[in-house]
Amino acid sequence: MPRKPFSARTLDAHALKSFAHPLRLSLYELLEEHGPSTATRLAGLLGHNTGATSYHLRELARHGMIEEAPELGRGKEKYWRIVPGGFSYGETPPGDEEAASALETLMDDLLRRRGAELARWREEEASTPEEWIRASGLGRRSLLLTAQETERMRDEVFEVLERYRALADRRAREPRREPDPSLGRVVVHFDVLPVGVTGDGRPAARD
Repeated sequence: MPRKPFSARTLDAHALKSFAHPLRLSLYELLEEHGPSTATRLAGLLGHNTGATSYHLRELARHGMIEEAPELGRGKEKYWRIVPGGFSYGETPPGDEEAASALETLMDDLLRRRGAELARWREEEASTPEEWIRASGLGRRSLLLTAQETERMRDEVFEVLERYRALADRRAREPRREPDPSLGRVVVHFDVLPVGVTGDGRPAARD
């Protein structure tokens, strides 16, 4: 059964193949963290030439990952930004080994980014303002649930996350001359992982 999507868009096989490229992943990550930017600035941050960076940005835009921000550019200067709404990884077509390999690459990158973000938080925590320390949280729970209860819990949590995503997306669209000092970029990790469940639905025996 396909996984339920929890975003405005689900990447099809063509988008998966296009996105699973090291430079495109890096470009998307930079735009996500720093906001709208030009190909020239992004090329400088990554140590690549502007021509190659522009090409990969256009490829991301072709698949709806990013878009132009015409209100920010001056003259021929072109700004790019993340398309609000997020995305989900779709199911790969049976027999499409290239799409399956691309999805594996993207999942590995997702795990890498989560580890890097947690490590960064541990480094920055000591210099983070107290109000943000109080608002943060790290948690892990191991629960004994049925598949139906697990699915219901997952959906309820994602419904809450979607409300706040919509709020953040509206703010991202608002024209601002100066940054709002009360706002900060918040990363939320949420996983629901059945561990050690066998094909018959029973917990696997452990030595």
